Amino acid sequence: MAGALEGRVALVTGASRGIGAAIAERFAAEGAHVAVTARSLHTHSAHLPGTLAEVAARLRDHGVRVAAIGADLSDPAERPRIVREAEAALGAIDILVNNAAAAYYIPFERISEKRLRIAWELNVRAPFELCQLVAPGMRARRRGWILNVSSATAMHPQGPPYPDFYRLHGPTVYGLTKAALDRMTTGLAAELFGDGIAVNALAPVAAVLTPGVEALGVVPKDVPDLIEPVELMAEAAVVLASGDPATLTGRVVYTRPFLAEVGRDPRALDGR
Repeated sequence: MAGALEGRVALVTGASRGIGAAIAERFAAEGAHVAVTARSLHTHSAHLPGTLAEVAARLRDHGVRVAAIGADLSDPAERPRIVREAEAALGAIDILVNNAAAAYYIPFERISEKRLRIAWELNVRAPFELCQLVAPGMRARRRGWILNVSSATAMHPQGPPYPDFYRLHGPTVYGLTKAALDRMTTGLAAELFGDGIAVNALAPVAAVLTPGVEALGVVPKDVPDLIEPVELMAEAAVVLASGDPATLTGRVVYTRPFLAEVGRDPRALDGR
């Protein structure tokens, strides 16, 4: 039986580990040819495991074509190259997943100019420019799906009094960039609606314990309500990347409520 994404070409950023790798594998299980990009091509950083080469090997096990593109998305010059190499290897991009992000949890007084600039470049400008790069082709084919991976930190803190997470752990910069990403999502959905292109944003309800999140150390592992499996993000991504752009667009959704809304149970990353 053909998968929901059979034969489509997807580009997933930040895909050497965590949510990006999970979405890429779930897409491959649904028959998509997938380009994955991140900084870690053959070697990983000293404190985070996972490489694009390892992810690409898992994706190829699903019998699809794969391109692994090492690049630093915080560098504007790298963004056109990523799209060029993805399309040269796999063909025109049908699905763009903007997942790569810089997640700084630091009180705002201690955020340096460099970190603020990187957060804005990676979390807002890079997704915006990648959308600019793939939209013309999607317009010409009159079909496309753009998915921006957001965060619950985009929501306004409720108070006073305010929860300790917002008072002590410094999610303000990360949250403000994700709030900008959400607004970009709904704006682009409106602009691209007449061209058969869906634009949506997806966030987890709770923290997904990716290697990056574990390294930050802001989520207690012994509180189950604060943690959710990565499979929920991957399953919701499949729904959003295969839905009808005429009806499923301009949404900023959260995993559990969205999957309940569409009556979908999550599968393992291999599609089983």
